[in-house]
Amino acid sequence: MRYYIVAGEASGDLHASNLIKKVRQIDPEAQIRGCGGDLMRHAGADLLLHYKDMAFMGFWEVFTHLPEVLGNIKRCKTDILDWKPDVLVLVDYPGFNLRIAQFAKERHIKVVYYISPQIWAWKKGRIKQIKRDVDEMMVILPFEKDFYAKNGMEVHYVGHPLLDAVQRDLRERPDVQHFRENNQLDDREIIALLPGSRKQEINAILPQMMQMVERFPQYRFVVSTVSWLPKDLYDKYLQHFDVVRVCDQTYALLANAKAAIVASGTATLETAMIGTPQVVCYAGSELSYLIAKHLISGIHYISLPNLIMDAPVVTELIQHDYNTERLEKELRLITEDADHIAAMKAQYNILYTKLGNGSASQNAADVVVQTAQR
Repeated sequence: MRYYIVAGEASGDLHASNLIKKVRQIDPEAQIRGCGGDLMRHAGADLLLHYKDMAFMGFWEVFTHLPEVLGNIKRCKTDILDWKPDVLVLVDYPGFNLRIAQFAKERHIKVVYYISPQIWAWKKGRIKQIKRDVDEMMVILPFEKDFYAKNGMEVHYVGHPLLDAVQRDLRERPDVQHFRENNQLDDREIIALLPGSRKQEINAILPQMMQMVERFPQYRFVVSTVSWLPKDLYDKYLQHFDVVRVCDQTYALLANAKAAIVASGTATLETAMIGTPQVVCYAGSELSYLIAKHLISGIHYISLPNLIMDAPVVTELIQHDYNTERLEKELRLITEDADHIAAMKAQYNILYTKLGNGSASQNAADVVVQTAQR
């Protein structure tokens, strides 16, 4: 069977790559093409576009790159028609993928959506489009199945794919145990800094993180970088500080860290799963922030641990609250306050049990292959 998979950012690339591996176990003759990243390519997908050329964050950022966005959509549509897949699998990334879903459905191509758009937070009207254009929706958060049911659509709850990734990575990668030696780190306890995986995130979030280095000299600050962003993007913020950078070693870093400062996104859930105390931050253009604040309704949190638990498990420093004084205060709490740390880890344990049994990729692959064969 022929599978066309579209993932537009780092987390989607990770989950799609694990999905591909499971699809190949069920369908050894599978042919796979699409848009994604290095992990998808290593899993055997032939890529039309790399997500590093697709990932734009925020309303203003998307607007200023609109010709590129529209050009990528056009290229993807043309490629799908030329390749004639048996099923189209869309992974998260709704601004792009819902357009592709409509295009495919109009041309009688079966559409599976893996990792639902967060329509329960904003743009609830998208439910009509999803019911029209998506044949099978697979959700990964426990409350999403009930949300869809209340809106007249049956979906598959497959569990959270990060369980697959985190469990396997920590079990199989030797650099978790030898992280300090491999990165020439001294005996000081580590504070992990995860500023995100997009240029806009790095520019908005990393400078404030750097302000903590001189305020906590007893710790070794280690910055998590990604291979697809240029080194000089980080250099301009790191060059005046005594910090260590590591590339594509997020899980090993978190497993060895006393605490972490984490940009809002998938990494907040990864940090919770590994059990590292964290403070979550978000900053962006003022216009994007104001638009999002206006559109989002009925949602009190932005980080995945808090959303899933519907409680303030971790502190969120958003936009104007993301400043030096607040960040220092919260970092002291998650490094020095034993009761605060214990309470957070207890909530992490409860969170972990809510996310399934660690077989999301297998469950998702079953749905994808069955749909392709229909």
